[in-house]
Amino acid sequence: MAENIIIDEQAINRTLKRMAHEIVERNPNVQELVLVGIKTRGIYLAHRLAEKISQIEAIQVKLEELDISFYRDDLTHKFKNEAPVVQPPHFSHSMRDKVVIMVDDVLYTGRTIRAGLDAILSSDRPAKIQLAILVDRGHRELPIRADFVGKNIPTSSEEKVAVKLNEVDQAEEVVILRK
Repeated sequence: MAENIIIDEQAINRTLKRMAHEIVERNPNVQELVLVGIKTRGIYLAHRLAEKISQIEAIQVKLEELDISFYRDDLTHKFKNEAPVVQPPHFSHSMRDKVVIMVDDVLYTGRTIRAGLDAILSSDRPAKIQLAILVDRGHRELPIRADFVGKNIPTSSEEKVAVKLNEVDQAEEVVILRK
């Protein structure tokens, strides 16, 4: 597969800094924010955004992690003979009446985000849910749009966008993979 770097380490850092400023501008009551990182890379991006927001506002932003695996709409394909038991997520902070910002690396079909919405709403009733995405590549299958976008990267459905983060991949870049 051919690999084309489209965002390098410095650009990721600048992008997250800009997104943190946009989040604060749109949500001036920062103490009401809860950032929810979607496993795996969304968790690390949420931590980085929280750090940048706390540098801007001198306040510690609440953070949560979310594994949406059992909220996906394709579970019946994965567990052909038995129905999985879906447990509500266990959050350490209440999200009732808070502004929840789901954070993920790539927005593609929208199915991961729909699963995240289901998971959050199964446990609490936030005042508002917003979406922060590092890369929006298009090709939506559901009517979902991000509130905060790092970069829009139009792709073909044959291409793959890979976000690589030091915490997981020992690299810091966004690449397009082509067959």
